[in-house]
Amino acid sequence: MSTDQHESSSARRYIFLALKLSISIVLLVLLFRRIDVSSLWAKARSASPVWLAAALGIYGVTLLASTWRWHLLLDAQKVPVRRRSLLGSFMVANFFNNFLPSNIGGDVIRITDTAPAAGSKTLATTVVLIDRGIGLLGLALVAAMGASAGLGPARVGPVGPGMLWAGFGVAAMIATPALLNPEGFIRILQPLRVLHPEWVGERLERLTAALSRFKESPASLASCFAGAIGVQVTLVAFYLAIAHSLRIPITFAQLAVIVPISFIVQMVPVSMNGFGVREATFGFYFTRLGLPLESALLVSFIGAGLVLLFSLSGGVTYLARQRHPVTLQSGPRSA
Repeated sequence: MSTDQHESSSARRYIFLALKLSISIVLLVLLFRRIDVSSLWAKARSASPVWLAAALGIYGVTLLASTWRWHLLLDAQKVPVRRRSLLGSFMVANFFNNFLPSNIGGDVIRITDTAPAAGSKTLATTVVLIDRGIGLLGLALVAAMGASAGLGPARVGPVGPGMLWAGFGVAAMIATPALLNPEGFIRILQPLRVLHPEWVGERLERLTAALSRFKESPASLASCFAGAIGVQVTLVAFYLAIAHSLRIPITFAQLAVIVPISFIVQMVPVSMNGFGVREATFGFYFTRLGLPLESALLVSFIGAGLVLLFSLSGGVTYLARQRHPVTLQSGPRSA
């Protein structure tokens, strides 16, 4: 890449970040103009430390479950890495996801850490992408089920059960051929060879082999999908514990709608790490339930704060790894 191209790319990146930051600030300003900030702060100080500690513990469970899912997929590919090593990598990735403008950095950490054991960056990348895809399927399913059962039709809002079920169905229709018919799926990608026949061809062959191994391990994929659902349910419980700490009268079923939809909305890259967009989503649904906007903002902000606090453990792990570089330890091949 030439110097001019590099400078142009950097300029676009900074402009995009500035736009995302601006959108987050504008949304937050609009929300704060509608509330009594002193009342918000007073209620935040009354939060129960016991329930907040419970929320932190619950969030820790989601990382353990996510690490277990990752290990299942690596094991299906005959990549022997110990869960403990993967947990450290996942903690570092979680730190980067929460302290960088996007979550791509976390995926790069996971791919870089497992590529030596996998013997291929293509294989390590495939595993992470499959893990991501299954996680999105679990998120869409929990959101659709929550919207169908958690809120009345008048309170669901613009993203109703039909739209969520349709999204889940489309995602499943895209994922199923890739896993059940890898050769047919790869044939769709063959036109990419025109970009660089040798390089692209080699990676398509590795991708075919990886997808074929997943096809031979349906139990691992099913368990990973169940784990993805479990992660989303646990995240709902995380926010429920925060609501309990503030004595906000909201149910698990209601949060089972709000939390997954907020995650889906945050995937649209228009804000800085979801700030502003997440709070607006919580506020929209809380007010439809007859709850004050202050309650929505508190649950959202405290949730984000606890996640950032927990993520610092990944920063500590990262610093330790920088001082004493290690490779992920291999473990037994059984799950």
